[in-house]
Amino acid sequence: MTKPLRQPEKLTVFYDGSCPLCASEIDLYNRANCLHALRFVDVSSKNFTGDAQISQAQAQAQALARFHIRLPDGQQLSGAQGFIEVWRVLPSWNWMAKLADRPAVTLVLELLYRLFLPLRPLIAACTRRWHRNVR
Repeated sequence: MTKPLRQPEKLTVFYDGSCPLCASEIDLYNRANCLHALRFVDVSSKNFTGDAQISQAQAQAQALARFHIRLPDGQQLSGAQGFIEVWRVLPSWNWMAKLADRPAVTLVLELLYRLFLPLRPLIAACTRRWHRNVR
C-alpha cells in the first residue's frame, strides 16, 4: 500500500511589502511559485503580528532592512544566501541557484547586495514617484 503524497514544507520568505522594488520581485517569485514551495510574509504589513522565529532573531526594523528566508528545518538565511534558496525551489529560476551557489559567486552577490541596500530607499522613493506620475 502506497502512502499518500504529502505537501512538502514551504520555504518562508520575509519581505518588505512597502518597498515597490521588493514587492515587484516577490510578485515575480509568486508567479513562478508553481510548486507552491514558497510562503510569503510581508513584514511591513500592519497585519504582521510577528513570527515566533523571526521575532526572536530579528527586530522588525532589521527584518525590513534585509531580505530573510526561513528554511523548512527552521534555519534562517538572509541576503544572497536567502535569494539562492528561493531560486533553488522555483523551477524557472533554478538555473540561477546553480550559477550562484558557488562560494566566490555567492560572496560577490552578497557584496553587491550590501552595496545596493543603502541605495534601496532612494530607488524605492523614485519608483513610487514614477508610479504616481504614470497613473
